[in-house]
Amino acid sequence: MHRLLALLVVVALLATAAVLVSSDDGGTTPAAAATGKRQVLVGKAKKLTGGVVSLSRYRGRVVLVVNTASQCVNTPQFGQLETLYNRKRGKGLLVLGFPSGDFGEQELTDAGDIAAFCKRNFGVSFPMFAKTHVTGARAHPFYKRLIREAGSPNWNFGKYLIDRKGHVVKRFDAYMSPSDPTIVKAIDRQLKR
Repeated sequence: MHRLLALLVVVALLATAAVLVSSDDGGTTPAAAATGKRQVLVGKAKKLTGGVVSLSRYRGRVVLVVNTASQCVNTPQFGQLETLYNRKRGKGLLVLGFPSGDFGEQELTDAGDIAAFCKRNFGVSFPMFAKTHVTGARAHPFYKRLIREAGSPNWNFGKYLIDRKGHVVKRFDAYMSPSDPTIVKAIDRQLKR
């Protein structure tokens, strides 16, 4: 009987350790395990202007993640994203842009050209990251986590809303304007929490 009890204790400890270790690389945290939500703000990403940033630094903020492209019918959304960011960043909103050519190769290839285009045409001041894949087997690990939690972006300017704990709240269609009341209300709800 004592051996069985000892074995059960060891198994329980190993299971707990496995959950805690997996939470460091994007796994389910103990708190998230109860809700079924997984932490997505883990790992690192290359900034458009150079250098690498830990995505965990954005926990505690409400984050709108957008896969962007400079030569798409949705490109004017850059201006709407910048307006939204400027109106709500003081309340805790952060917009993160991830340029990608996954949909119709509609993104420039050079990081400097992407940065210049965004600044010159839309005054983009929110963080932008290096051009990356956002779909398929070659998707950035961050996007793989987003997809696992909320599904794939359907085109350039697909949007994911992440709460202050780093969990995906909702994915929004690429063709939905950042100023759409549905998106704004969802962001406002998260900012109040």
